[in-house]
Amino acid sequence: MIARFLSISMILFAAAFLIPGEVYAGAGSVQLPKAKVGEDGLHKQDWFADSFLDLKEDVAEAKAANKRLVFIWEQKGCPYCERTHDINFRIPKIVDYIKANFTVIQLNMWGSREVTDFDGKISTEKELAQKWAIRFTPTVQFFPGDLKEIGNKNGQEAELLRVPGYFKPFHFYMLFQYVSTEAYKAEPNFQRYLIAEGTKLRDKGVDMDKQLWADELLFD
Repeated sequence: MIARFLSISMILFAAAFLIPGEVYAGAGSVQLPKAKVGEDGLHKQDWFADSFLDLKEDVAEAKAANKRLVFIWEQKGCPYCERTHDINFRIPKIVDYIKANFTVIQLNMWGSREVTDFDGKISTEKELAQKWAIRFTPTVQFFPGDLKEIGNKNGQEAELLRVPGYFKPFHFYMLFQYVSTEAYKAEPNFQRYLIAEGTKLRDKGVDMDKQLWADELLFD
């Protein structure tokens, strides 16, 4: 079974494995425009999905589009949320991949919008964050692609994977690839998957020292 929670220490371990030498600070060339801030204080991407927040309907609509549902939990004033938008969501390679494979819904950790959970219970975003034990922002939360896999579980019980905190672009991209390709079925440990994929790229001649610490993705 896939490990649903990834700790920052796990990712740092993976990065340490892949970076034997010099660490690059990275001042890569991001290309997409900066996100605007909404009235709720959250950064907005125009490709985030509009939703009535009936979660079973959201999964069904994502499946109909041959995509998977993913939530990104944020809160006003969150510096790592801002960094996710200012760095990761300005890199075309990342955004194009996410848009092609996922339906992304932004949720406010302290929000008042009504949400209908997979178990049919209605609550506000704030109440749902408490119910699902969302403690940090940003938190990226992935779900199965089929309602049959979810049944009447609530979101915390049904989730495939959640990732709290900020990830550098390479790790962030690989995370979405890991879920989209269903690599978790063969390798339920994302840390080992990340190391293996990094090793493959290194074997192809990709300079992983620069790759991991640049604010852009350099590999094809």
